[in-house]
Amino acid sequence: MSQQAELERTVEGMPNWPGDGLTRVPYWVFQRDDVYAREQEAIFQGPVWHYLCLEADIAEGGDFVTTFVGDAPVVVTRDSEGAIHAFENRCAHRGALICLDAKGKGKKDFACVYHAWTYDLTGKLTGVAFQKGVKGKGGMPPEFKISEHGPRRLKITALHGLVFGSFSADAPDFKSWLGPEIEPKIGRVLAGRKPVVLGRYTQVLPNNWKLYVENVKDSYHASILHLFFTTFELNRLSQKGAIVVDETGGHHISYSAIDRKTNTASADYAQQKIRSDSKYRLADPSLLQGFDEFNDDVTLQILSVFPTFVLQQIQNSIAIRQVVPRGPDRTDLHWTLLGFETDTPEQRLTRLKQANLIGPAGFISMEDGCVGGFVQRGVRAASREQAILQMGGSTAESSESRVTEASIRGFWKAWRAHTGI
Repeated sequence: MSQQAELERTVEGMPNWPGDGLTRVPYWVFQRDDVYAREQEAIFQGPVWHYLCLEADIAEGGDFVTTFVGDAPVVVTRDSEGAIHAFENRCAHRGALICLDAKGKGKKDFACVYHAWTYDLTGKLTGVAFQKGVKGKGGMPPEFKISEHGPRRLKITALHGLVFGSFSADAPDFKSWLGPEIEPKIGRVLAGRKPVVLGRYTQVLPNNWKLYVENVKDSYHASILHLFFTTFELNRLSQKGAIVVDETGGHHISYSAIDRKTNTASADYAQQKIRSDSKYRLADPSLLQGFDEFNDDVTLQILSVFPTFVLQQIQNSIAIRQVVPRGPDRTDLHWTLLGFETDTPEQRLTRLKQANLIGPAGFISMEDGCVGGFVQRGVRAASREQAILQMGGSTAESSESRVTEASIRGFWKAWRAHTGI
């Protein structure tokens, strides 16, 4: 089946997709329970790779963390031989959570609190309490075999200290999945450096998960909504930069860089008659003072891997954002703030200061967290209406201009290809 024919397919019982498929997005995709269910089946349970954790989170044998792939709770472990495993956090008996802790060390096995069925670090069922009954009575039937039962296990891969997993055995080779442009930019930030977790928090968003992913890919809004960026010239559309969209459309990179030959405080924003300088100044200018980390003048690189992984470099603030759907109108955004073992105390302090500026109590993610809710509320009674995505054309291709919605169109190209909607 051709790609266009694939995009034209519709799932039974759902409305038809309007227009040409990329420049119009119907608001019902952010509202319907059946769309959400289709995503869980086709994307989160399908042949797609999902970020699970850092290798540093499970550095030693017996270490474990719990996470999510869509709605599915997952346990990630490292065994005594150093191998990484991941399995659904669901007891094979009656479905209770196997592991109740967020993370831990020195673990040899897991026991479900409900009926004490036990599992090893690979997720294999190893014991059933009173399997043979008591005094020859009760218990499981003779034909019951422990080896035939257990939670679903995930296919695992790791790259540059990141652990990804998939419920599908048909998930493609991971580097092929990323493509030739995305992996080097992940490596630019993480390769050859041992990360140190500086902090974690969860931002609760009152909107559909796809609205936040759109926001991440939306270079058009970044220096309009975020007045902090333009006031202090961290990110302006008049700066050097570009948008990279991979062949599938699902992954993207947006970056901006200092142009040492051009004054970035151009008249472009004034001509648009939009705000570009708050006139406020920082009482402590050291909040903006960074250090040359990459030797390329890039002040901002936002990278996403379909469907829910984001790697952030804003100045010296490095963070991983994991988007976790919680239903059609709620999303949890898990943040992991990173430093590196080679950081000096001064560099570590710089990262912490900038992380506070950017996070949900700062000047960037606070605003991003609001606007998704504004959209969710704004379209509540407009399920038959459509969003317009025509900035920069109609394709999902890389662009030297960041006044474009190409990477958002790319997301919908990939989303439709996986869901068939």
